[in-house]
Amino acid sequence: MSTPDAPNAQNAPHAGPDWLDTADRHSPWPQLSALVTGIGVSGYSAAAGLLGVGARVAVVDERDGDAERERATILQTLGADVRLGPGSTASIPDSIPGGPDVVVTSPGWRPDAPILAQAAAAGIPILGEVDLALRLRDPEHAAPWLTLTGTNGKTTTVGMLASILSAAGLRTAAVGNIGAPVVDAVLDPEPYDVLAVELSSFQLHWSRRLWPRAAAVLNVAPDHLDWHGTLDRYAADKGKIYEGCEIACVYNVADAATEELVRAADVVEGCRAVGFTAGIPAVGMLGVVDGVLADRAFVEQRQTSAAELCNVRDLPSSAPHNVANALAAAALARAHGVRPAAVRAGLTSFTLEPHRIQRVADVDGIPYVDDSKATNAHAALASLLSYDSVVWIAGGLAKGQDFDDLVHAVKGRLRAVVLLGRDRRLIFEALSRHAPEVPVVEVADGETEVMDRVVAHARHLARPGDTVLLAPGCASFDLFASYGARGDAFGAAARRLAGGAPHSS
Repeated sequence: MSTPDAPNAQNAPHAGPDWLDTADRHSPWPQLSALVTGIGVSGYSAAAGLLGVGARVAVVDERDGDAERERATILQTLGADVRLGPGSTASIPDSIPGGPDVVVTSPGWRPDAPILAQAAAAGIPILGEVDLALRLRDPEHAAPWLTLTGTNGKTTTVGMLASILSAAGLRTAAVGNIGAPVVDAVLDPEPYDVLAVELSSFQLHWSRRLWPRAAAVLNVAPDHLDWHGTLDRYAADKGKIYEGCEIACVYNVADAATEELVRAADVVEGCRAVGFTAGIPAVGMLGVVDGVLADRAFVEQRQTSAAELCNVRDLPSSAPHNVANALAAAALARAHGVRPAAVRAGLTSFTLEPHRIQRVADVDGIPYVDDSKATNAHAALASLLSYDSVVWIAGGLAKGQDFDDLVHAVKGRLRAVVLLGRDRRLIFEALSRHAPEVPVVEVADGETEVMDRVVAHARHLARPGDTVLLAPGCASFDLFASYGARGDAFGAAARRLAGGAPHSS
């Protein structure tokens, strides 16, 4: 790790107020003209936050539905210029004389979007909502941030972290890519003690430097390559979470890419690299010893001893990836000074959200498990490795992934595979190359409820000792409104089978 200059010493933007990079809530925001691209949850919060500190705000979004119009009405009442519908984002609106001083973009907006490309060409600084939140903090009550990202496990880990912090008696919230936008949290009239901040690669792409108290990258695997372009660019965006880190950069010992990101980071002098591992931890790491989560990083006598944090059997799931999530959450909390007893209390009281290794039914004595949140190959791998013999339900939108490595790694665990969704042939072809002996059924779209047909085929393929596992490895939006809707459909179909209700086959 290299050490940066003092906080706020990064280069000033080419245009806009010279105070913007060092701004806080008391800066001269009424002098600022801002353009917010997107009127979704984070865009709306960004615009409302800017209006609240007196900035002049324009908002644009190509969407023009009921939700967008409702938000637009509120923002217009507060004084914003809002333009919705096709063509509204083609260029910077003329309602901002001389152009905006800053553009605040919502996550997911690509850099080549015409309005963002125009801003970049004009030298206008572009911030994400998270960077705006950093600049809207009250310096007298600026809650430190414990930040985390990763291809998989972010939401579970940030939930564990918030549970630990609450158990320590701290006022906290899980924000960012989960829960409330970060702007809402920093502007809350009742200040927080500390924030657990989950960040996506989209949010981090627009990030400059976040100065977290401690930060973690859980893992890096191909995902959203259709957006980022290459795995290297995707990983580099993930690595931004470490920039300016103060106490600890937490990395996954089993994922060398995360350690490389730590090595490349500019951090505050004295910041430590802290690994977590499913094995026995070396000095400066957290790991597992005889079924106990153990800390050899944040104890005084770490050369010869460790702090016991929690028994693996007391976690909400003892699946290997869930143990890793617990270790990462514990490392972030311990970096903030949380005592082992609070780590234990927070982890043992935490419950997993739906659609994450959730047993939803038993049919003919065989468990049906919903891991619809496994929306990429890396997540599906972690899920499949939790079981010895699986009827695997997979498919959907592949997002630029291939599945050869996944299939090769799990072929010995596959009883059979049932495929659905637009890109199911990609998985079928990988199975043909690496596991041709595994029976495969493809379920086409049709008038009959697709998930009823999927679980019916799974029932006929399963044998005693198997697990029927929905771990799609793909996004859901080809057939379902969300991964949650996909999981709900799977659970409902499985319960219909379990109850003996009629089903299609």
